[in-house]
Amino acid sequence: MTSAIAKIRILLAEDQSMVREALAALLGLEPDMEVVAQAATGEAALEALRTHEVDVALLDIEMPGMTGIEAATRMHQERPGLSIVILTTFGRPGYLRRAMEAGAAAFLVKDAPTAQLAAAVRKVLAGERVIDPALAAVALAEGANPLTDREREVLKAAAGGATNAELAETLHLSQGTVRNYLSIAIQKLAVRNRAEAVRAAQDKGWL
Repeated sequence: MTSAIAKIRILLAEDQSMVREALAALLGLEPDMEVVAQAATGEAALEALRTHEVDVALLDIEMPGMTGIEAATRMHQERPGLSIVILTTFGRPGYLRRAMEAGAAAFLVKDAPTAQLAAAVRKVLAGERVIDPALAAVALAEGANPLTDREREVLKAAAGGATNAELAETLHLSQGTVRNYLSIAIQKLAVRNRAEAVRAAQDKGWL
């Protein structure tokens, strides 16, 4: 009698339920894979990781609250041996760099064929890195994120349209310091104002 195949245990985090369930069903068709937990947010994914035996985490970037990249950072801290695959609808070069810095071993766009995703899962479990080649080329051409962590923090907080006074209170900075960070970010991104700076940084995946 042959022994059963040891299945790769997958945690799948995706906020769109139809997409998540479709991915789970397709991966479940692979003979060596099993989706053992699903989550709609980064926070729920972290909780699922703590309550399930998981080999690979598939994380969407764009989730409400904690993003997939933020969840990946936390997961990598808590479970350094976990293999993390980042999935995204948006092929933004800055996302790739941030995902790798967060500890992800693979970065794929969501419209990739299921066979490609399944192959990526097997590869990261074997210790390999898998990066969408077109996105890797764009990321190399774009270069590194020119914004410092503090500039990113201020610009991200400014995305909601808060005034400098509100930003200063939220970030525990002086209004002058907030103005300086925003001014430097605007200069680095070669735009005219902070609204354009926010859009430019978001488009490149730098926030």
